[in-house]
Amino acid sequence: MNIASALSKTARAIGLRKEQKAYSLNSPDFAELIGTRQTYSGIGVGGNSALYVPAVLQAVRLISETVGSLPCKIYRETAGGKEVAKDHSAYRIVHKRANEWTGAGDLRTHLTADALLRGNGYAKVVRFEDGRPFELHRLKPGKVMVLEDDVTGAPVYRVAEATGTRDYPHTEILHVPSFLATSPISFGKEGIGLASILERHGAQFFGSGARPTGIISNDKPQGGEAGAQAVGNIRKSFREWQKGGSGDPLILDAGWKYDQPAMTSTDAQFLEHRLEQVREIARIFGVPPTMLFELTRGTWSNTEQMGAQFLQLCLRPWLDRWTDAMTTVLLSEDEQDTHYFEFVTDDLMRADAASRTANMTALVTNRIMTPNEVRAILNLQPLPGGDELTNPHTTSSAAPKTPEPPREPA
Repeated sequence: MNIASALSKTARAIGLRKEQKAYSLNSPDFAELIGTRQTYSGIGVGGNSALYVPAVLQAVRLISETVGSLPCKIYRETAGGKEVAKDHSAYRIVHKRANEWTGAGDLRTHLTADALLRGNGYAKVVRFEDGRPFELHRLKPGKVMVLEDDVTGAPVYRVAEATGTRDYPHTEILHVPSFLATSPISFGKEGIGLASILERHGAQFFGSGARPTGIISNDKPQGGEAGAQAVGNIRKSFREWQKGGSGDPLILDAGWKYDQPAMTSTDAQFLEHRLEQVREIARIFGVPPTMLFELTRGTWSNTEQMGAQFLQLCLRPWLDRWTDAMTTVLLSEDEQDTHYFEFVTDDLMRADAASRTANMTALVTNRIMTPNEVRAILNLQPLPGGDELTNPHTTSSAAPKTPEPPREPA
């Protein structure tokens, strides 16, 4: 049985296709059917193989590790605002430990990396007997197939387990999809493939595989055994001269000449091509180029602005996908009206020490935050009387003076 017929049989078994059609293994239609497409450069790009390009590795690591490092909490709406719902069973799952062997941040890092590399990240919910969530277990993307309910249209997840396949409703599988449920690597494989070619060419170039270190030539024909012996002697003396490194001149006799190839203008633009591919990969993942250490046009001012853009334009959609996925599987329908998940992103907006101090001073002066709230951000102990919204520049902390009694006339 060939690959095309096996895929056709599988598709008919799960009800995805109702008619048979023959595909050539080299046709674009077959590539679209299995979700892959060969690059024009001929470089195979996909999954973990793309991580060997340093810019891709940094982009995937930056997004996934940042999502994993941000604190996530569950809040409950109250009459006066909101409060952290520490008594909810989901608080421990999203804020501390996803399960006995995996931290909450570690699970978010792995699932986000799965979505970036494979298009989707999955985790199965383990519940108490009363239905409350107890743990989250990561599922490998290759073991999950997303189907659709014929009646409601809701997603149904078919998971390959040790005992066979099992279908789960959308409330039992935490699903973190990438854009259009397709990995950015699949959409940008041409740019990543070109970057891989430049990596290979640079390695070969500096490994003396793409250009010889020198050319030894002779205008007079050197044939026969004597010519071969002369070439061998020159090669031997040339290698000994290279190993010596003493600065002695290279002397060739009998009309032999040594030329060192010069770098052409195309080779001189090689570095520019590599920098452009770093910017191309930054566009694929929506990451500012400065965060991929492409600092050609980076300054002190625009680098800070690009950090804010990273939060607003790149990281915010991923955080929204996470909060939506956790709300679907960790909260009941009644709890979704009063509870919600939120990531604490204050650390990403931290500037230098002087700007941060001025910002916190303005918050306290304008009575937006109390001194103890600012001290909590700095991991400092609260002070007595620091829970009042007072302006320290207009209010004195000294104890009031007791008025003296009037003196009697003599």
